[in-house]
Amino acid sequence: MSLTLLQCHPDPRRLAAWATRFGLTAGGDDLGYALHTLLAAAFGEAAPKPFRHFGDARGLLAYTAHDADSLQLAAQTAAPDVHAALGLERFATRSFPTDWAAGRRLGFELRVRPVLRTHEGRERDVFLAEIDKRGVPDAELSREAVYAEWMARELARGEAAKVDRAQLDGFKLTASLRKGSAAAGRRPAQRVAGPDALFSGELTVRDPTGFAALLARGVGRHRAFGFGMLLLRPPASC
Repeated sequence: MSLTLLQCHPDPRRLAAWATRFGLTAGGDDLGYALHTLLAAAFGEAAPKPFRHFGDARGLLAYTAHDADSLQLAAQTAAPDVHAALGLERFATRSFPTDWAAGRRLGFELRVRPVLRTHEGRERDVFLAEIDKRGVPDAELSREAVYAEWMARELARGEAAKVDRAQLDGFKLTASLRKGSAAAGRRPAQRVAGPDALFSGELTVRDPTGFAALLARGVGRHRAFGFGMLLLRPPASC
């Protein structure tokens, strides 16, 4: 498995104008769907996900399994409006590690949408689902603890990693735009609201192959819309 880290710097004014022109902001609090659409327009099947848009000097970071040469070619041949909106004149890539030793400790930061799919096919905030499951008032449960337990289970998929420490650095409810696919008859755009949580902490790699797959796949739902990118850094003890 190979993994490439991509960075570009979307232009706020051009991004907003492009999203408005194509109706990709109606009813949404963020630009996750617009960025998803722009990345697909620029890179096609190589469109990276998961990604994280910071809206500051860090720009947009993303992981992709495609190599740097194919990504550079796609960036160079992107349509002028797409190229300008994504800020591809400051486009950069580098190979990202995939060979992680079991037992390796790492710091992390992670923006997630902590939701689950109900039997009816709807999304449900895992905190609210836990309240219903336990039958207790929300004041008796810690949102941070419920989200942290959910995140730990997600990172443990495939024996990828064990969370050693985690803290909730930010929480808000946000709404994003979602549109139906052509196969679904192009359903009208819908405003989808849900929890938006930012975690930081430290983890230990358990299974190297599983951890590499986790990085490439991302964590939780809405990974193609700005959630689920596991950003790594040295642990605090270093």
